[in-house]
Amino acid sequence: MDAQGRGRADNIDPADQWVLNPNTGEYELRLSPSAAQPPVPGPRRPSSGDGGGAAPGRTRQPAGQNRQQPRERGTDVPAPRSARRRSAEPEAPQGRRAARRPVKKKSTAKKVLLWTGGSMAFVLVAVTAAGYLYIKHLNDNITSVSDDGAGTGGFSKDEAINILLIGTDKRTGKGNEGYGDSGSVGHADTTILLHVSKDRSNATALSIPRDLIVDIPDCPTQQEDGSRKVIPGSEGVRFNTSLGQDDRTPSCTMRTVTELTGIKPDDFMVADFNAVKTLTEAVDGVDVCLAKDIDDPDSHLKLSKGTHKISGEQALAFVRTRHSVGFGGDLSRIGLQQQFLGALMRKLKGNATLTSPTKMLKLAEAGTKALTVDDKLDSIGKLKDLGLELGKLNPKNLTFTTVPVVDNPAEKVKSTVVLNESKAPAVFEAIRNDVSFTDVKKRQKAAKDAQAARLKGSKAPASEVRVRIMNGGAASGSAQGVLNWLQNDEGVTKSENSGNAPAVLSRTTLEYAPDQAAQARRLAAILGLSGAAMKPGKSVTNSQGLPAMTLTLGKDFKGAGVPLTTPTKAPDVDKSTADKVKCAG
Repeated sequence: MDAQGRGRADNIDPADQWVLNPNTGEYELRLSPSAAQPPVPGPRRPSSGDGGGAAPGRTRQPAGQNRQQPRERGTDVPAPRSARRRSAEPEAPQGRRAARRPVKKKSTAKKVLLWTGGSMAFVLVAVTAAGYLYIKHLNDNITSVSDDGAGTGGFSKDEAINILLIGTDKRTGKGNEGYGDSGSVGHADTTILLHVSKDRSNATALSIPRDLIVDIPDCPTQQEDGSRKVIPGSEGVRFNTSLGQDDRTPSCTMRTVTELTGIKPDDFMVADFNAVKTLTEAVDGVDVCLAKDIDDPDSHLKLSKGTHKISGEQALAFVRTRHSVGFGGDLSRIGLQQQFLGALMRKLKGNATLTSPTKMLKLAEAGTKALTVDDKLDSIGKLKDLGLELGKLNPKNLTFTTVPVVDNPAEKVKSTVVLNESKAPAVFEAIRNDVSFTDVKKRQKAAKDAQAARLKGSKAPASEVRVRIMNGGAASGSAQGVLNWLQNDEGVTKSENSGNAPAVLSRTTLEYAPDQAAQARRLAAILGLSGAAMKPGKSVTNSQGLPAMTLTLGKDFKGAGVPLTTPTKAPDVDKSTADKVKCAG
């Protein structure tokens, strides 16, 4: 970079383009920074005509003159040649590169990423494309509770991401009066499992009906005083009672989703009634479409057939109405909610919200005040990293669908639903195996090629394969059954049963060190493992003190000798994508 500028415009950190004008107190877009700054600059005194941008008369040097070599991350940048220079203040690094702190007067401004939860997680997908935001006291808006060990320990940048989005019908709290059940403790009224693929090329938003009959497992829960309590589970109850009922927290909903789908969420986000109202007001409304006139006295929604811009109370009525659409149940309402979320994403992607500091700050305040997250997301760094990952997603490859269900056959008056056992398992399996529900034209081919390459090459004799077998979610006795089969039928005599794995896995995996690749290929051929199931890593020591591979039998394990094939195509289900308008009625 040269001494006078930041280099080419396409190399500028979006955060560095926004500065605080000390004269107006407003953030302004600075397209041509005047000078290189130290990594942690102190505040500058305003000079005559200084609006937070370049000083009058100062120009950038032509390209190629006095250009310095790019500095390595973490090295200092020479301070500007200014007589009014002040000492730098320490600043925590922001993500992968340090960014300049905005000028401040009396209070500290923190650079953070706009992020939202529940339905607002979809806002996050769109907003992160704009970069970082400077906003005061945003951290103070965030509320977090423990995940009680129900999650994976938080999302990972190099893995698929599963975020559980929960909209609660809790009536208490400012702005929530007059909605929902006056006696509700805050049930899981709207629940969506958002799965973002490992290569970030696609995502699936799976709605879980609130009236779905499920088994809720026991929930170890941290109480407000710090003590722990195990809340007993329940069998054959509505899904929405996984939150609020019997003092259940969002971690209980996480456990219920894992029990239902075999997919363990990484994190959760919970929003209340205010979320829809405040977010739509912040973006000046969203456009929705109805296939017929609606006049619902229960939700107070009255709209004619066609397209309408809705905001605030009307937007909340739209996502809450159910008696005037479809069959008048929760499944019909889910369709409206999915249309609303898609409309919200399109609005954010297509208007001036992302380039307006005022609108962005308003949206950030609205989202964070209506949000509760798990304790693994309670840091600016993690939220920024999550936003950057979600920001890679194209809305046209975000699919909305619903868990396949049928009416509960045990009821004469139909009020609940049960899993459609012929369709639901295929949906869960597709998500577990990171299969896209849309035709993604451009995928990261490198990952697939790498998986295929793991199966190519020489194979060691079965007698040389040394492996420890662990049960990580398969049926009881599976590890011993595989051991007997391998030793007696396949000649893998250097194998042993190592009991239960430390964690439950949705998919069977084979971990091996680089020098064990030939052994891994032989065992994969015997077991019928795909390249996706093979995990290059490190070896472990077996009971004889010798290096061995680790075969962990996941929930997908079907029995000794049954090939483990993963689906390559998603099942045919009712679905919609975030980039298209689908009129409800």
